[in-house]
Amino acid sequence: MDPRTDPLQFALLNRWQRDFPLCEAPFDVLAGQLGVTPETVLAACERLVASGAISRIGAVFGIGAGGASLLAAMAVPPADLAAVAARVSALPGVNHNYERDNRFNLWFVLTGRDETSLAEQLAALERDSGLPVLRLPMLQPYGVDLAFDLRREPSQAPRPMHEQGRAWRAGVPPVADADRSLAALLERGLPLQRRPFDAWARELALTASGAGRTGAHDSAGILRTLGRWLDAGTLNRFGVIVRHHELGYRANAMTVFDVPDAVVDRCGHLLAGMPAVTLAYRRARAPGWPYNLYCMIHGASHDVVLAEVAEAAEGAGLAPYPREVLFSLRRFKQVGGRRFGDAALLPSAPGRPASGRPASGDAMPQVRPPRAGLPTEGHHAQP
Repeated sequence: MDPRTDPLQFALLNRWQRDFPLCEAPFDVLAGQLGVTPETVLAACERLVASGAISRIGAVFGIGAGGASLLAAMAVPPADLAAVAARVSALPGVNHNYERDNRFNLWFVLTGRDETSLAEQLAALERDSGLPVLRLPMLQPYGVDLAFDLRREPSQAPRPMHEQGRAWRAGVPPVADADRSLAALLERGLPLQRRPFDAWARELALTASGAGRTGAHDSAGILRTLGRWLDAGTLNRFGVIVRHHELGYRANAMTVFDVPDAVVDRCGHLLAGMPAVTLAYRRARAPGWPYNLYCMIHGASHDVVLAEVAEAAEGAGLAPYPREVLFSLRRFKQVGGRRFGDAALLPSAPGRPASGRPASGDAMPQVRPPRAGLPTEGHHAQP
């Protein structure tokens, strides 16, 4: 059953992508607001996790909170794509790995403890595959990992939930080394049980004891830390992390623009404010890849997304500049980021963590036939 048609599941998907209750018994709070029992809420969350509609209930960290991440791309001969994609997906730090309709046809995000670990993994990948990797570091976020308002019709693009009165922050206070194990739990997802922060406290206490460390590990302290991180921007948000593909938004397009450096920040901020844009950021150019401004738009169909791209480009003053639209064709891997996942943790605490099954090798709906040569927009062929 489509979770959008079930009032309880839809409320859980849409209302608590931000502002999930940070208290000892959060699912009791949700139950009180929804007029059902906590057991009913937990059962609904289990169904959403099992269906893949929810990736997890957890955190999205701010830029600069810790660890390192990098967008990368490869031009892979079609006959070798599945094998190279499997090699990329096997890298422990890869959380997104997609085929896109471009000569650079394999795009992935690599996360890790630091820049050195990323460089080592990419160098090994280049040696093993015999193919170069484009490295596209983020230079400036304009709007990253916003929550999405799913109340629109499935035939329309979802709208990001822009938090009123709060601008996106870069350069936020980083996670201290002593708190890396807690950060790793946030990446993994909240256990689906009545008092989930108690389970985290027990796990942190056991982990610290096994490592020979001492210190207080209680749910009240965890909640204080999460509140402090949200206030400081170390966490961008804490709540339900949804998967749009499983909710019917199967046309996923990354649009890239070649914008003069003198105006890219102005255009980037305007782009981030366009109604259908869910991500917007500036990245470094690379040899053979002149683009420096990126955005993401999701929708139910190719035509819907292309119309939204055209509207966003016009509204942000980007219509005169070369651009390419890269639709996803195949999803090889999609899991939560693991910037802190190398912290020492015991196996999952009792109660299933709210982390959905990883996507692997899912074919995206064929929103348009694959093209040997892409039509040009501006001066360049179009991802």
